[in-house]
Amino acid sequence: PPPADWRDAPRTPGDWRLTSPGIASFADGVFGIRCNRASSTISLFRSGAASAPVSLTISTSDTTRALTARPVSGGVQVDLPARDGLLDSMAFSRGRFAVQAQGMQPLYVPSWTEISRVIEDCR
Repeated sequence: PPPADWRDAPRTPGDWRLTSPGIASFADGVFGIRCNRASSTISLFRSGAASAPVSLTISTSDTTRALTARPVSGGVQVDLPARDGLLDSMAFSRGRFAVQAQGMQPLYVPSWTEISRVIEDCR
């Protein structure tokens, strides 16, 4: 059975990689973060299949927020203002954060420096 607390779940296998300035990918594209300078937003991407908007919940060591992600090619995406506090919570979460998208396996993503680099590129 899944653990009662997401913090007790094993980390999703994979590493973060900066693919280009302002873009970082985790586990070969299973999750990603991208700076959109022109609109001062940051996109969070979760691979998977969805034909309609889905609930995407981000849980960090100090906050949990449910967002509505729209279907895009290869997955779902949500755009946040570059100064949204949730992004800081992801970057500074104690070791990891959880990404739970409706109808998809949860991800337990390490909060490595690549996240901070993308956020800072956008601010």
